[in-house]
Amino acid sequence: MRNYLLEDIYEEDLVKITDALKELGFAGPIEDIFYLPIPEHLLDDIQKEHFDECGSYFMALEVLENGLKIELLVRAKGRIRCDCVRYATNAQRNYMLDYMDKFIADLKIHL
Repeated sequence: MRNYLLEDIYEEDLVKITDALKELGFAGPIEDIFYLPIPEHLLDDIQKEHFDECGSYFMALEVLENGLKIELLVRAKGRIRCDCVRYATNAQRNYMLDYMDKFIADLKIHL
């Protein structure tokens, strides 16, 4: 699995991040797992084609003991296995990394 890992985050900062993710409605059904949505304009052709049946699409973020892990796999809320579930394109990956950098900076957390 390809992942993006942010380590050595202070506990109080992880709490701020977790609370903000919950406030945005990104919490998944499992504790400390969040679903970060992929904007529709960044979906590849197969994901666009499958959107009504399989979408919406997201990357999973896991809050770890001292950090965050983002899976670089674009998952579908409507299906676990499908051709539309695939590793992020460069544009999707770059969007999510930039999004998280800004999200953390907006919380006044310095990594």
